[in-house]
Amino acid sequence: MRCDGVVLTVPDGWSLLPPGDAGTTRRVKAGGPHWVVQEKRGRRTFSQGIWAPTERIEVAQRAMQRQRQSPAHQRKLAQARARREREQAAYVRSFTAQVKAFLGFHTDHAALAEAVAHAIAVHATPVGSGTVARTERIPVEQRAEAAVIAWLRHQTTAYDSMHIPRVKGMRREVRRKLAARSRSLLDQYRCAGAVPDPCLLTAALDREDAPT
Repeated sequence: MRCDGVVLTVPDGWSLLPPGDAGTTRRVKAGGPHWVVQEKRGRRTFSQGIWAPTERIEVAQRAMQRQRQSPAHQRKLAQARARREREQAAYVRSFTAQVKAFLGFHTDHAALAEAVAHAIAVHATPVGSGTVARTERIPVEQRAEAAVIAWLRHQTTAYDSMHIPRVKGMRREVRRKLAARSRSLLDQYRCAGAVPDPCLLTAALDREDAPT
């Protein structure tokens, strides 16, 4: 094992506890001497686990297993899961409302606005999806706008099949132009009267509902 350019010999009776089990890792660290293994890649540092006496690791693992199997711990997990589900459901409702507000469709197109907002929220809000709807770096109103533009880009334009040259700034420019087209499309539904024919939004919703 190398540390700051120096090769270290792992003591006899030590083992490597891989990363991923925070509870066991905390117990092992608190129990005595240990070596933390980290790997730096660029500006980021990644844990590779910790070396510690094998017996201490095994004791910590057994203790964590008992704790996780206890009724109290199971109740705590169930309560946390229920809380996350409530928070997610509330966020989906709030985000859907923000999407509808950005769409700003005339009341003649209220049903379509409801369907489009629901489709966008379903796509954008899953936990861990990595979409703009899950970021907290910008206000929710901006998240809703970005989610609408992204959905329209994929559902009503040929963006996904476009061949975009790998030139710096080219993809950003293509997205800017398609965003302007999407905004013009939305404007058609912000007025009274019949929907455009063909209705790109209805077609997009039909594709999403079609069986795969």
